[in-house]
Amino acid sequence: MFFHEDLNLKGLSRRNAPKQDETGAFIPNGQSAKSGLNLSWSDAAFGQFFQILGNIAGKAGAIVIAKNPAYTSQLLSYRDEVIFTDCSIREYWDEVHKLWVDRDINAAVNIMRVGLDIFPTIKRRKGGVVIVGSITDDTSKEVLHILRNI
Repeated sequence: MFFHEDLNLKGLSRRNAPKQDETGAFIPNGQSAKSGLNLSWSDAAFGQFFQILGNIAGKAGAIVIAKNPAYTSQLLSYRDEVIFTDCSIREYWDEVHKLWVDRDINAAVNIMRVGLDIFPTIKRRKGGVVIVGSITDDTSKEVLHILRNI
């Protein structure tokens, strides 16, 4: 089985909405910075990649499943703590386990957990994230083993 994020490719390549100030003049909305990113999404051809991946996996007897990526890039995969709150945090040093955790690899492990239905239930309460129904105590050894071997 292959799991991947269910990306909204149309939304990722859509133009930003124009912004106006109180006088009706247009103000910067970040579109010039995003236009390069829009081209990158188109050039990378993610939709076509997932289609080809599905075809090849089907020939090999495997399946490809798109999963909702909500909170997978924020949650530390082996402790169920919200660590990566800001996109600028790319790595995390865990003093207890003496381990560098890369944000992207951690998110990939979490996508696998979502696909296997062992990702915790997350709810928002008063603006904060609350983790409910976690079974990470059962899977933390496997996740740590994966992260140490990367």
